[in-house]
Amino acid sequence: MADLPKIALGAWAWGNDGTFGGSFKAEDLKPVFDIAMKNGLNLWDTAYVYGMGTSEKVLAGFLKNLPRDDYLVSDKFTPQCANEASATAMADMIDMQLKLMELDHFDIYWIHNVWEAPKWTEELAKYFEGKDNVPLIGVSNHNLAEIREANEILKSHGLKLSAVQNHYSLINRSSEDSGILDYCKENDIHFFAYMVLEQGALSGKYDSKHPMPEGSERAEIYNPVLDKLEILNVELKKLADKYNVGPAQIPVAWAIAKGTLPIIGVTKENQVLDAAKAANLTLSAEEAAGLEKAADSLELKVIRYWEKEMK
Repeated sequence: MADLPKIALGAWAWGNDGTFGGSFKAEDLKPVFDIAMKNGLNLWDTAYVYGMGTSEKVLAGFLKNLPRDDYLVSDKFTPQCANEASATAMADMIDMQLKLMELDHFDIYWIHNVWEAPKWTEELAKYFEGKDNVPLIGVSNHNLAEIREANEILKSHGLKLSAVQNHYSLINRSSEDSGILDYCKENDIHFFAYMVLEQGALSGKYDSKHPMPEGSERAEIYNPVLDKLEILNVELKKLADKYNVGPAQIPVAWAIAKGTLPIIGVTKENQVLDAAKAANLTLSAEEAAGLEKAADSLELKVIRYWEKEMK
């Protein structure tokens, strides 16, 4: 498999499932895809549960006529979407997703959450054991004990855990505090950080006078604490001005400086350009520590309903 870029681009919002309070059409997203590929950002993260195939279909339409070596696809097995009554539920899901996306293989494939995860990790291992074109295998929303368990299951089938994907940002560093980042470094596991921008809350776009769109899930979480986030946004803007970039690029550069691979959701061309700039921005250890100090002082709790505190 080709080397991973510094940043993955997320197609969660492309599923139009209401999380982001908007509706995105393929013709509006195509320029976003094109400019990403032009800038070397060719790793795309999706899942069937993002609109029950909608995100995958939109992405597949853009990939259709490109050489397979030009892009990387990260997809997921979401246990809640599987047909538990079927003895071949894992194979059924993977084969359905590959057919939906018109692919012969994924580059990264994840167990999306911990619901009966040991069983599904075992099934995933059985599916890929002995096969050619085995993707990087990852787990998402797992704590350290669950990550260790997944790795042992995979090892028993001659495979290894290659990736972990958790919510990780300046205002949610529980994957770091719990030792997950250290475990990943020690075991040659890529750590993918999702929600680095907290669905836009750390982008510099929103404040008390400019709240998130009412009716969206993210508005319920972040709008009540925009006054606190403004304190952090001041620090983000200081560094943004220093490096002549936008505030949204600083949390992404911070995540890269921490040795993680951020997944940035993109629905607009400027978001892709921001991501490309962030990939080329290097923050010092002192700058990263300063941002963390400011963020920690806010004492925010932004664990979402599908997540848990990593301990």
